[in-house]
Amino acid sequence: MEPGVIRKLDEVVVNRIAAGEIIQRPANALKEMIENSLDAKATSIQITVKAGGLRSLQIQDNGTGIRREDLEIVCERFTTSKLKSFDDLSSISTYGFRGEALASISHVAHLTIVTKTKHEKCAYKACYEDGKLKEAIKPIAGNQGTQITVDDLFYNVPMRKQALKTPSDEFQRISDVVSKYAVHNPHACFILKKFGESAAIRTQPKATVVQNISAIYGAAIGKALIPIELKDDILQLTVHGYLTNVSFSLKKGISLTFINHRAVECGALKKAIDAICSVYLPKGTAPFVYLSLELNPQNVDVNVHPTKHEVHFLHEEQIVEKVKLLVENTLIGGNAARSYTQALLPGAPQPLESSKSNESLLGGDEKPRLDYKFVRTSHSEQKLDKYFNISGAGNSQPKEDAHEETVLEPKLTQASPARKKKATKRETRLTSVHNLRQRIESEMDENLRKIFRELTYVGTIDRDQVLIQYDTQLYLVFTQRIMLELFYQLLVYNFGNFERITFSEPLELKRLAELALADPESGYAGEEDGPVDELAARVVEILVEHADLLREYYALSIRSDGYLESLPKLLDNYIPSVVFLPIYIFRLATEVEWTEEEECFRTFSRETALFFSRIALTKPETEYRWELEHVIFPTLRNQLFPPKEFARNGCLLQLTSLPELYRVFERC
Repeated sequence: MEPGVIRKLDEVVVNRIAAGEIIQRPANALKEMIENSLDAKATSIQITVKAGGLRSLQIQDNGTGIRREDLEIVCERFTTSKLKSFDDLSSISTYGFRGEALASISHVAHLTIVTKTKHEKCAYKACYEDGKLKEAIKPIAGNQGTQITVDDLFYNVPMRKQALKTPSDEFQRISDVVSKYAVHNPHACFILKKFGESAAIRTQPKATVVQNISAIYGAAIGKALIPIELKDDILQLTVHGYLTNVSFSLKKGISLTFINHRAVECGALKKAIDAICSVYLPKGTAPFVYLSLELNPQNVDVNVHPTKHEVHFLHEEQIVEKVKLLVENTLIGGNAARSYTQALLPGAPQPLESSKSNESLLGGDEKPRLDYKFVRTSHSEQKLDKYFNISGAGNSQPKEDAHEETVLEPKLTQASPARKKKATKRETRLTSVHNLRQRIESEMDENLRKIFRELTYVGTIDRDQVLIQYDTQLYLVFTQRIMLELFYQLLVYNFGNFERITFSEPLELKRLAELALADPESGYAGEEDGPVDELAARVVEILVEHADLLREYYALSIRSDGYLESLPKLLDNYIPSVVFLPIYIFRLATEVEWTEEEECFRTFSRETALFFSRIALTKPETEYRWELEHVIFPTLRNQLFPPKEFARNGCLLQLTSLPELYRVFERC
């Protein structure tokens, strides 16, 4: 058999092979583009993804941009602004340096660049294919910075495209890349979202590493972090980072490693840290670790892998040993303050819990479910009230009867059931209301949404605190904060469709305003703020002026002579505490922004939600307990879109879980 003839490959084939080494999947392309944005001193980076990045992957930054005269060659191989000679590789301090990223992308996708520098009068748009311009560069309107759009990735390499995983898996890989760089670069604002959806990752500009870890990986991890610091002049090594303490662990560990600000994998370092952590953490669990190592650039070879996810450096064994001892000393220091029950905020993967909370009693591998995996699912089971001497506890009397026994001054009467059947819901077309709804949905936390949808009501502690159970976790809920958001959302989503809670006798607004001014909460400082009579009259004047709007959209009826006839009914079987009615009326006049439509609806809804969420000390104990269990929390399950803020402001705290309690008993 004759030997094969050696031929020189066609340049197009060569470039596509090279592109395949660098751009293995959408996440690799995004990593290269993020690094270019950071090299361009960007402080805002927004990524938009379609179909896991295969259909479209767009990154927009506010960096220095690309000069008009450089656009012709920017997608050719080995074109870069980072190097001038080979010797520069020994001291490279930027992310990109080989000039292959954009070239490689252009050989396997349709690439479009829109860019503007500080000194140019307009932006320029350029489209590329196989490293070359497809058409003339066009001047267009645009902001300073660069927007790169990658469409139809691997359209000409079908085998590579078929080998990739599902769009959701690819999006998760993209999310991992963005998460790492967002944590390591807290000075920049990162936003990652799927096309047409709300942001999956959003960090704030000029944040801290800890704040970004909490925002991305969960507040529970953020609260458990211990700082790591080391400086070794002999090895020319500086280490800083964070590690979760020994009271916190994850089923699957999370490791973020940066060497000279580049996200890399270092097998020896990871193995050493895992070995140390296995001594101090429960079996089968791992920590969250973020490490940033800074070495002398002359000691690091960053050019050993096409995707630059591996690096080689001098004195590797000594450096790994140094970091290993540092981690061990940090864990030993944290062990002294070890706690056996944790107050964890939701929003991150739980330490020992499987994400499959709806598994049957037999797991996926048909093994019997352990005792601490059993959860209560029936509302008829025993509640906390049984163990306290609470009058009327457990008595699920009809709420209408409870109100007939309660004397409220002034007396409020709900709309009759007959009227409720006749009401037909009308949909608003006001853009301002739709904007408020979209804002609620964009700020929703999916993890918290799942908790509220599947919660089990355990019991009422007092007017401000309730215990709930989700799966095997026990949470403490601060009711007024939760109710405040619930009533606000009810006001926004039921806009223009409220029934009335009417007063048995209309109330004089001026008298209510005078009562409010006597309340320290009003902030009235005495005659220096003006006479009470004049201020009360001004309150009446403002509310009467907007009476038509309040009646039309909110069923809050005010007569032209200054008398209040009704309030909106937000929930069946729930009447607000009239103790706070004077201050509510006063705040409607002083705190609502009446001059701008969207702000008017938002501030009115916030003030009304505050009024409805407050439980007066005069309200009978059995009444507010009944309302919380049978009215408020069933509504929370079905209608609340919990905002991400709930994971940070302490209104929902995890007290403990069955696995945590079992771990305590095992140590005893």
